[in-house]
Amino acid sequence: MRLMPRVSFIVPCYRLAHLLADCVNSILSQTFEDLEVLIMDDCSPDDTPRVAAAFTDPRVRYVRNEPNLGHLQNYNKGLSLARGEYLWLISADDRLRRPYVVERFVKRMDARRDAGYIFCPVMKFEGDRETEVYGSRGNTDTVFEGHDFLRVLVAGNSVPAPSGMVRRSCYEQISMFPLDLPFAADWFLWSAFALHMNVVYLAEPMVSYRVHTGNMTLDFKRRTDALVRDEIAVMWRMKALAESVRAPAVARRYRRAIAWYYATHVAFKISRDWRLGMSLEDFDRSLAEQCPSERERAFMRSVTYGFVADQYYQADDAGRARQWYRAALEQRPRDIKMRLKLLRSTRVAAMVGV
Repeated sequence: MRLMPRVSFIVPCYRLAHLLADCVNSILSQTFEDLEVLIMDDCSPDDTPRVAAAFTDPRVRYVRNEPNLGHLQNYNKGLSLARGEYLWLISADDRLRRPYVVERFVKRMDARRDAGYIFCPVMKFEGDRETEVYGSRGNTDTVFEGHDFLRVLVAGNSVPAPSGMVRRSCYEQISMFPLDLPFAADWFLWSAFALHMNVVYLAEPMVSYRVHTGNMTLDFKRRTDALVRDEIAVMWRMKALAESVRAPAVARRYRRAIAWYYATHVAFKISRDWRLGMSLEDFDRSLAEQCPSERERAFMRSVTYGFVADQYYQADDAGRARQWYRAALEQRPRDIKMRLKLLRSTRVAAMVGV
């Protein structure tokens, strides 16, 4: 192995000692051997030190944090210690599914210097049983132009975390994991990297994602308020980044996505008490935190109130629909489409005596 390995695997581990060997061995058995493995033990209270000490391969490095740093700081510490040209972060509960995946990834990235990262779908598994493929973008290997790929990412994170290998310069020149986005930092990074560089996709699912009760993702989904807060923050941040690099089409795309996110989350909270919904108070608080422009806040309120009105109208509640259409028009009085909806709801309300 050369002094500076070409690929660095960062393997964060917390309470996953019983799965660590499976992950690391899947890396060490790769046909591409010019790599290193950094086991990032975040002060885990289990047998992680003992499991890590059992590896005799010189490509394995073990780092233990004292005290616990939290997952994002642990990721960033591992990235800063890594020496490779390509950096691959994979949790200790996941594993590589094919022995040639690193070889294929490196070959494609070497051929595409314009690409910031490469990924493939993952195969979910529980115990010894493979269940489903996640993260597929089609059956053909593809190089996505970065701004085109943002059309996918603007709707939500669809890049499987354990299967992404990133060019080192992306972390150094664009961003490390932002510590203020504990529930959506990876989504932000995939998006920010795609704003600046292209993305390589290989269609074969060559990485395995373990589904179990200790999944960090499951914990995130249980903390819905924080998850919603971070997701909307990612979209606002991406809009600002797109404006800063003079990508107006991308910025407009994020503006529409933000408005739609607010509209659906507020409307479904009101009409369905959706657990991922957003209260009006949280909506106003988010606008105050994220949006300095009163004109932009008025746009977001208008779209949101109008969608709430649509939900009531579709539920045959023309009276409440009329109230929300009026609220929307107070924000944007020249919205002709909204005015027509108000007139329609007013006629219906008059017919039913509301």
